Amino acid sequence: MFLVVGLGNPGSGYAANRHNIGFMAADELVRRYSFGPWRKKFQGQISEGELNGQKVLVLKPETFMNLSGQSVGEVLRFYKIPVEDVIVLHDELDLPPGKLRVKRGGGHGGHNGLRSIDAHCGKEYRRVRLGIGHPGEKSRVHGHVLGDFSKAEQDGWLMTLLDAVAAEFGRLTKGDDGGFMSKVSAIVSPPKTKAPKKDKPAADKPGGDKGEKGEKDKDASTEPQAGEGINDLSGAAKVRLERADTPVSNAASAMAEALAKAFGKKK
Repeated sequence: MFLVVGLGNPGSGYAANRHNIGFMAADELVRRYSFGPWRKKFQGQISEGELNGQKVLVLKPETFMNLSGQSVGEVLRFYKIPVEDVIVLHDELDLPPGKLRVKRGGGHGGHNGLRSIDAHCGKEYRRVRLGIGHPGEKSRVHGHVLGDFSKAEQDGWLMTLLDAVAAEFGRLTKGDDGGFMSKVSAIVSPPKTKAPKKDKPAADKPGGDKGEKGEKDKDASTEPQAGEGINDLSGAAKVRLERADTPVSNAASAMAEALAKAFGKKK
């Protein structure tokens, strides 16, 4: 049997707080797998269900965050669940919004809910750390965690993250923490599709047979650009232009004709 604990504060005034993302994840888990209705028990709300053939209890303590361990301890003692089979869902300041990490044991990192669970139950439970981001200044932390998610957050990464956590939660009951993290990450932040590489034009081999393309390149490279005068030309082209019996007003046409004949001769 597993005990899944979503951390948060009770009451409608706290429902949309960043600090309550653990409650939100617990609600989504119960909804997705059609667990039993929430019942008031053990100083909290509890729901029962089954996942991958394992019985799962989901708990939302209603003792307020800093006394969460009292409620969790009651459930563990009543059902004789080892602390190693407890999974706690909680907000994490030190992860960017939408990011997630799973960790077993360790310190509470200043989180009052974890601090209380450590004191009442021990530390060897798994924590699913749900990133809410840091406001940047310590003085703003309190207002940040007890502030509501913005509409953009709710409609964007938050709903995607909660849905992904619930969809892949079965991996945690199998002990596949790494697979769980990878799958959730891929859902929340799918890899960007790389644009197909453009084929590079084939380079002519030095001294090789250029063929038809080589002849076209040769013609293009020897053809003078607009604005070139007779002194820029050489060989037969210059001679033909100098001898051309053409009126000055038709100089441009004469030059074009002479060039065409000159290069025609070269071919």
